[in-house]
Amino acid sequence: MALEIERKFLASRAVLEHCRFGLPILQGYLHTDAENTLRVRRAGNRTFFTWKGRRRGASREEVEREVSTEVGEAVFLALRTDECVAKTRYRIEHAGLVWDVDVFEGRLAGLILAEVELTREDQPVDLPPWIGREVTQDERYRNSRLARAKLPIELAA
Repeated sequence: MALEIERKFLASRAVLEHCRFGLPILQGYLHTDAENTLRVRRAGNRTFFTWKGRRRGASREEVEREVSTEVGEAVFLALRTDECVAKTRYRIEHAGLVWDVDVFEGRLAGLILAEVELTREDQPVDLPPWIGREVTQDERYRNSRLARAKLPIELAA
């Protein structure tokens, strides 16, 4: 089982000048509660099932497995639109770290989140100038919550 350590931030529109080649992502949430999140993700032409455990600080356990496109599509067909989020992910390097910048679509258009994966929770992070408020601990910005979110939510300037 892998341990995911990441911090999440609101990002400003200024980041878009660094967003060149993005990967379209559709995520659907099969189950989410205080202890578990189970999702299906289509990233480009690949499909994955992912289980994530309870967040403890900036860490949580995660298991991800690739599945066939046919299996993934069957699951997506069973989900409602309010159980899914669509976004484009860009990878941007800054100060030796790679940031995943998610530009949301549809009813979440205008929301841009940036995540950075770390090797340890106390790892220092040099924040890029386009980073806004940290939302690592703010449950409203979990993708599983965003799928069902009633807008408005805070957007970075």
